[in-house]
Amino acid sequence: MPNPHASPDRYVFVNCPFDADYKQQFNALIFTIYDCDFYPRCGKERIDSGENRFSKICDMIRACPYAIHDLSRIELDPTTNLPRFNMALELGIFLGTNLFSENKKCLVMETEQYRYQRMCSDISGFDILSHTEEIFWDSSVPCVTF
Repeated sequence: MPNPHASPDRYVFVNCPFDADYKQQFNALIFTIYDCDFYPRCGKERIDSGENRFSKICDMIRACPYAIHDLSRIELDPTTNLPRFNMALELGIFLGTNLFSENKKCLVMETEQYRYQRMCSDISGFDILSHTEEIFWDSSVPCVTF
């Protein structure tokens, strides 16, 4: 549920894995967002089996001027031998909002510098950062380094 006391201009959409292997990174990411006086939003913030998940995610993306997308876990599922592209889809929706007069800013992360080009070459030309790079925001947003 969105925080009714948080200013919507401080919302950050978080697009990352939600499994046990990512839990430590997720907790660090959420802590950092709060510590910088922003408010995180993600697909797990409210559970309603009667709500369409895609619509819920689109509503959150529409409401958030900022986002953090971690594409590092787009890999082949050992059971199905197929990748899950949910995170890439959510990034695409977020980037698409800028085409329709939104002014959103995002951080996209990957495990290695140019891996994304092998799976989603259409986002070439964007500054995707590897997990090992330092991150510096512009002066209007608090500086965060990992």
